[in-house]
Amino acid sequence: MKKIISSVVAVVFAMSLMACGSKVEPNSVFKVEDLPGKTIGVQLGTTGDIYASDYEKEGSMIERYNKGADAIQALKQGKVDCVIIDEQPANAFVDKNSDLTILKEEFTLEEYAICLNKDNAALTEQINQAIDELKADGTLDQIEANYIGDDTKGTCPYVSPDNVDRSKGVLVMATNAAFEPYEFYSNQEIVGIDAEMARAVCDKLGYDLTIEDMEFDSIINAVTSGKADMGVAGMTITEDRLKSVDFSTPYTTATQVIVVRK
Repeated sequence: MKKIISSVVAVVFAMSLMACGSKVEPNSVFKVEDLPGKTIGVQLGTTGDIYASDYEKEGSMIERYNKGADAIQALKQGKVDCVIIDEQPANAFVDKNSDLTILKEEFTLEEYAICLNKDNAALTEQINQAIDELKADGTLDQIEANYIGDDTKGTCPYVSPDNVDRSKGVLVMATNAAFEPYEFYSNQEIVGIDAEMARAVCDKLGYDLTIEDMEFDSIINAVTSGKADMGVAGMTITEDRLKSVDFSTPYTTATQVIVVRK
């Protein structure tokens, strides 16, 4: 009997040790100045990845994930101290995870644009003109309002005009559909701000739109190799990316923020 009790006590003690070992540490990032020396989660190849990399020389460790959701899960599990990601996807993640919050201090401001093959300057010029027209007539504002903001969210989707001439063929858009509200799956269809914006551009130019989902860091290669005509995935213009592709006129402004545990 004593042996049985001893065995039970040993098991309970071992389970206690395991529980203590798996305890998630409290948040230690309260402002941007706290980032040096921390473990930072980012989505591979994103602007958050690019800017977070600057902290490696200050002792930070950057953990890169194929999806923003994977970085958020790592944060919840205590594998990283924070996640740097775009504000709108951050809002979506925090809405679904009551144990997370976004720091009030923004990390950086950026502009999103469409990336295009350097050998297709004519298409870049056409897309720039279409974006300018969509800004002027309020279409881009409507598209953003359909996904951002409590009052109008989901009530004003972009609808293609009935008389669109699509005789120019198809434009293939490369994206990473894991970046809500810019591109994500709903009822097995890729939707979001970027998807609607690209469709509106195609409507202006007389094309059909096909969207191809892939890893974020494969998008530029898809464009340069000709597998896709354009890359649209909440992508920021950077000097490094400009070595490989051209960019359109920016179509929206976004903010990178820091997500932490409460």
